[in-house]
Amino acid sequence: MKKYIPFFLTVAAAALFMGCNKGAEPQRSKSISVKATIGSMSKVSYVGDKSAFEPGDSLSLFAWTGDKTAIPDELVVDNVVNKLSAQNGLWLPKTQMLWDDMTTPHYFMAVAPARNVASFTEDLFILDSSAEKYQENDLLIATDVEGLVATDNPVQLNFEHAMAKLIVNLKFRNQWTPQEDLPGNPNVEAKIDAVYATAKQTASINYLEKAVTPEGVAYPMRLNKLSNASWTSLIIPQEGFNTITIYLDGNDEWLGGNGTYKFTHSADIPLVSGKYTTVNLIVGRDQITLDEAEGGISITDWTAGQVIDNGEAQIPEEI
Repeated sequence: MKKYIPFFLTVAAAALFMGCNKGAEPQRSKSISVKATIGSMSKVSYVGDKSAFEPGDSLSLFAWTGDKTAIPDELVVDNVVNKLSAQNGLWLPKTQMLWDDMTTPHYFMAVAPARNVASFTEDLFILDSSAEKYQENDLLIATDVEGLVATDNPVQLNFEHAMAKLIVNLKFRNQWTPQEDLPGNPNVEAKIDAVYATAKQTASINYLEKAVTPEGVAYPMRLNKLSNASWTSLIIPQEGFNTITIYLDGNDEWLGGNGTYKFTHSADIPLVSGKYTTVNLIVGRDQITLDEAEGGISITDWTAGQVIDNGEAQIPEEI
C-alpha cells in the first residue's frame, strides 16, 4: 500500500535537515583582497623615489584571529604572495585567501617585497647594499591590528620603510684644479673610486612591532655611485655610526693626487627607519669638513628632521 506524506511535512523536514547541516559546518565567507600604499605614497629606488607600488611588485600576507598582540602558529592566511597586476591594478594572490567567518576580528601583517619569514619576532635580515639588490632590500612592513571583519574587505595596508637610507654628497677644494683654470672653474672634482660607510649589515626584524635591531659588528659597506660626487645606499637603522671613508684614484699627482680619506663625526650620525640621512662633505688634501652651507648632516623623512652642523675629520695615515 502506497503511503502519502503531507507536502508541508516534507518541506519542514528538508528545512530542518539543511539547518542542521549549516549549524554543523558553517560555510566560509568571501575572499580576502588587499589594497596597499607606502607611507606618504613614496617608495625608495636606486635613482629616485617612486610614487607608489609598481606592476610586478609583490607582498607576503599573513592574517590571524585571537590575540592581536602575537602572531600564532596557526594562521588564517599564511604567507600568501600577492602580486600587483599590470592589467587591472589589483593585487592578485597566488592562492585564494578566505575570511574565517563573517564576524570574528581578523588581524593582518604584510611584508614587501615577498619573502620567506622564518620568525615574526626575530627574523634574520642581511643587507645587500649592491645596486642590483636595491629594491629587494627596501624592506616594507604593514600591520592592521584593529580587528577587521569580512565586511571591511578590501584590507587597506599602509607600508612603512624598515630600512634607513644614506646619501653622501661631496664637494672639493681647489687642490685638484689646474692653476690656470682657477678663475673659470675653481672646484674641479677629484676622481672618486669608492665611498664606504662603516656600519652593521645584519639585523633582527620584529614585524608586529616594526622594530629593526642591528646585530654583529660594523665593517665597511660600499655605497652605490649616483655620480662622482654623490653616493648612496640603503642601510640598517642603528646607533654608533659615524665613519665614512673615501677612496680617490686616477687624479694628477701634481695636483690633489690620490689617497684615502676618512670622515669621523664627533657624534653618531643618525640612521632611522623610514628616514634618509644626507651627509654633505667638503674634501681637501689635508682634511674633510662638513659642508655647512648645504646643511652638514640632515635627516629627512621618506618628515623633515634635525640638522647636525658640527664635525671635522682628518686624513688618516693608513686604513
